[in-house]
Formats: sequence, structure tokens, C-alpha cells
Amino acid sequence: MRDYSETPSTVYGPVDSWRFGFSLGVDLILRTSVCSFNCVYCQLGSIQEITNERQLFVKTERVMSDLKKSDWQKSDIITFSGSGEPTLATNLGETLKKIKEYTKLETHVLTNGTLLEDKTVRSELCNADRVSVKLDAVDEKMFATVNRPFNGITLGSILSGTKIFRKEFHGFFDTQIMFLPANRKMTAQLCDLINEIKPDEVQLNTPKRAYPSSWFIESRGRYDYKKSKVKLHDLKVIEREEAVEIENEIRQKTGLVVSSVYAES
Repeated sequence: MRDYSETPSTVYGPVDSWRFGFSLGVDLILRTSVCSFNCVYCQLGSIQEITNERQLFVKTERVMSDLKKSDWQKSDIITFSGSGEPTLATNLGETLKKIKEYTKLETHVLTNGTLLEDKTVRSELCNADRVSVKLDAVDEKMFATVNRPFNGITLGSILSGTKIFRKEFHGFFDTQIMFLPANRKMTAQLCDLINEIKPDEVQLNTPKRAYPSSWFIESRGRYDYKKSKVKLHDLKVIEREEAVEIENEIRQKTGLVVSSVYAES
């Protein structure tokens, strides 16, 4: 097997997750930041390559080599996120299978849902134990403002694909919402969409990490702001008191479990 010791690792962490204990990250892109969204709050900064085209970024062999040299045994879960949208990687399904077989650990994929109308992508994602799908908007205007998608991607297509995937997926499925002052007043409408999707849980986030001016490899996980080599910008967040109000409203209107980023502090 080729030695990848001189190149950045596709596997990073484990990092202390506010939801899952110690999470080991898997980056199937690594080249730079690549995504079908350019969200205003992305921890990777402004996305360098905005695309909806699937391709092979790093070979599965390399990922497995990096995994075996990592501290994966100290992890509670393995999360696919990294330098962009993991479903853009054509070896997502293959890598999920191999990592699960090798580690026997729970696998988790964070996705923006842009490719869920693709039957092949849904089939690959079904190899994961947990899948989180982003939902930040209730209409196309807010979707374009907050998520800034690749040309041709609509909120309607994402919702359609998400509902199909929800029926096909037998693992744990949650809806991940990034609350900002811009979409705070849409909580009731978001609850209506959540009731249509029927997730197992709702994850409430707010951008507590600063927005970097450009992508750097450490931005994949937890990083020390003071040691950052790029300029960082603080974003407006939903404060704890308002987050509690949102949690209560979502619970009341959906009957679902709601986990909040404020639970970590």
C-alpha cells in the first residue's frame, strides 16, 4: 500500500463532539473546499469550488491508509464531513462500507441534501448508520440568501429528495437547522416542513464558530481561533435564551427530540 505520510490526512481528530462523544472525521474531498452550497455561515469560509458534479477526489485506498494510522480506536463515531459536501465523492458508499467493516464503529454523514434525488446517492448513503440533512429555509428566497446554492439547485428539489430518502433509509435520521437572526422568525414554517419530512430528531445549531476568510485544513474540525493564520469574522448567533424558546416551539409543534448546540456549554 502506498505511503501517504507526506500528504495531509483524509482522517482527522477525534474531536470532542457536543452530541456524540469523540468523533473521528473523514474528508473525502481534501483538495480544497468543494460544495454545492456556499452558506453564509460555513466553518470552511467562502467555498472555493461550488459544484453539483460528483467525482473521485481521493481514493478509498488512501482513506483506509490514513484511518489505520489514526487514533480511531479512541473514537465513538466516525463522521463524514470534512472539506465540503461528502455526497459529491463518488466513493462515498464504498468508503462507508470499508470503514464500517474495519472499525465496527457507528458511521455518520452530514449532507446538505442537494443530491438526494439521485437514486445512486441515496443507495450509498444507506450504508451509513446516521444521516443528518440540512434545512435552513422555508422558501426559495431565504434558501438563496442563506445557503447560496449552485445554479439550478432549489429548495423544492432538496425537500423532494429528502422525503424519498427518509422512506428508504433505515438508520437514524435527523434534520439539522442552523438558526440565524435571518431565519429565526421562520421557526413555525420550519416545523411544518419537519412534520412532512418526519426525522427522528431535530438538531438546533447557531454559528458559534467564526467565519474564516478562506479555507484552511484545520477548519475541518475544532481549531484554536488565536492560532489561525487567516482572518476570522464573528457571526450573529441565536443566544441561549432564544435557543430555548426555539427548542420548546419545535418540540411543541413536532413532538420530536431537539438537541441544541448550547447543550455543550
